[in-house]
Amino acid sequence: MKIGVFDSGIGGLSIAQALEQGLPEHEIIFVNDSVHMPYGDKLPQELLILVTPILEKLVADGCELLVIACNTVSTTCVETLRERFQVPIVAIEPMVKPAAEQTKTGVIAVCATPATLKSTRYHWLKDQYAPHVTVLEPDCSDWAGMIEHQQLDDVKIKATIDLLLAQKADVIVLGCTHYHWIEEQIQALAAGRAAVIQPEAAIVRRVSEVLARRP
Repeated sequence: MKIGVFDSGIGGLSIAQALEQGLPEHEIIFVNDSVHMPYGDKLPQELLILVTPILEKLVADGCELLVIACNTVSTTCVETLRERFQVPIVAIEPMVKPAAEQTKTGVIAVCATPATLKSTRYHWLKDQYAPHVTVLEPDCSDWAGMIEHQQLDDVKIKATIDLLLAQKADVIVLGCTHYHWIEEQIQALAAGRAAVIQPEAAIVRRVSEVLARRP
């Protein structure tokens, strides 16, 4: 089966690679929209205009399952997209639930785009799974652009992580797939003080579950 994976930029490539490794019997087709990234500062209506034709082409090219490897699109537009497309759509979103379950200090951090942090879905995740947990939301608004264009500001990233640790966060959620590319850097900064989590393995499991239900 062909599985289409979409992201605004190179971030979702990590999800595509995880799917290739976990589901080698399927063909993974990865596409992005680097021309219009970053997505994190766009309105849902803008995102739908950008994303819909890309997903339409993936379906036209034979993809029978779509993976939205963009937290911003997933948390703002996925229900509308599911109504428009007849194929299953697996969406990625910040791992608030597992972070809230893991924390010992009662403080977690979610590194995500402004659009994700403002979305109704993200606020539902917090209300549902982390009502008694302090959720820190650092300003990572320029991280996706830095990573996409390979212009990392190591000092800024370190300052952000150091501040989260100083505020007793013991789980750091990578809520944008771009951030997966600096996961090792963040893990090194947080070593021994906080766990760093992201959803690649969870997405592979979810896609496997959806495939198992297909006729």
